[in-house]
Amino acid sequence: MKVIICGAGQVGGQLARHLAAEGNEVTVVDQSESLIRRITETIDVTGITGFASHPDILERAGARDADMLIAATQSDEVNMVTCQVAHSIFSVPRKVARLRAKAYLDAIYSDLFRRDHLPIDVVISPEQEVAQAALQRLAAPAAFDTESFLDGQAQLIGLTIEEDCAVINTPLRQLSELFSTLRAVVVGIRRDERLFAPEPEDQLFVGDEIYIMAATEDVARTMEIFGKTHRKSERIIIIGGGSVGRSVARALEQAPGKTRVKLIERDRHVAEATADALSRTIVLHGDGLDVQMLEEANIEKADAVLALTDDDKTNLLSCARAKAEGCPLVIALINDPSLAPLMQPLGIDAFINPRATTVSSILRHIRHGRIRAVYSIGDAEAEVLEAQVLGTSPIAGKRVRDSGLPEGALVGAIRKRDTLILPRGDTLIEEGDTMTVFALREDVAAVERLFQVSIDYF
Repeated sequence: MKVIICGAGQVGGQLARHLAAEGNEVTVVDQSESLIRRITETIDVTGITGFASHPDILERAGARDADMLIAATQSDEVNMVTCQVAHSIFSVPRKVARLRAKAYLDAIYSDLFRRDHLPIDVVISPEQEVAQAALQRLAAPAAFDTESFLDGQAQLIGLTIEEDCAVINTPLRQLSELFSTLRAVVVGIRRDERLFAPEPEDQLFVGDEIYIMAATEDVARTMEIFGKTHRKSERIIIIGGGSVGRSVARALEQAPGKTRVKLIERDRHVAEATADALSRTIVLHGDGLDVQMLEEANIEKADAVLALTDDDKTNLLSCARAKAEGCPLVIALINDPSLAPLMQPLGIDAFINPRATTVSSILRHIRHGRIRAVYSIGDAEAEVLEAQVLGTSPIAGKRVRDSGLPEGALVGAIRKRDTLILPRGDTLIEEGDTMTVFALREDVAAVERLFQVSIDYF
């Protein structure tokens, strides 16, 4: 499979790493020579410096025989023109574009653009993906990380173990005995800043950050077992009225329930534009780091604060200030996942990584066959893969205990036909099963080889 990725930023880099690791021939195009140099030095890809929308640059990138083009530059217009050039001049069969502007998205989704006029096969909106991630965080407020798998039948949830957890110092093997009907598996533990896949005899301790794969129907019970109570978030304060904050506010306005939203934006012009774009959200002009502004927004009555500006440090400090003022749930948008270790010292309950969210969405839309979805954990420390077992997969016909999974990998859930089951050592892996597998970064390639069949793309 020959893939051209336009844009060598965070999203383009992550996509290049995933697709190159699977043996695809990947070419990355970006106008920044330094970004191209960095990506070619760390990943086995070809780099081309130049404007992605220029036909001569796409010619050099091999567009004439490319199977797919992914336009993920910072400019919506460049991404759209690149897809048009790839279609009209080079007949690239599959084109994916990342678009941010709501005006473009509204026009595309309402079919104002016909496909022969704007030949984009898949449109990805980072703001909409982040808004959906924010709603997932609010739905599971005690979790610091959440992601859906298996068409919504399973959820990955990240929890911090606290002193009121009833299963502290209990071997994980005993959890399946104590709660035999619970479809949930602890697939990862971060302890002392080290992430690992646990063994059956491992225990949980206060301060551990754990990742659990649970059936969606069993999430509430799982949270209770690990000492987490469900809280409804009906009064929400959003800090940041840019495209992300605006999208989240709009999604909350459209969500069922009686959610009341207040939004704080420092830039007056942006605040005015945001107020015009929203209907029920109260928009306040001010600084989210200002205690008086938080008091004006009634921080003492807020159920949750979402800091969604384009500055990671502002988001972290805003959440820390809101927590100090008594808000029970604070969620920060963090573009740089290396800042995630600061969450616990600052009292931040959860974070949203737009890079991981966007990459996972793109891969989910374009893949078909063995690997259906990928979710990156932390600073690419581990991945959760959703994979379909085909007849020629090396893992087919084997028991879980004999499947050859590396030590840093665990099966989280298996769907047989339409039924989600709790994986056990003697569970038979059959053709047609769909599985979720947690794998540490160094073991991802070995896991992928167990599902080794050529990837088909829609």
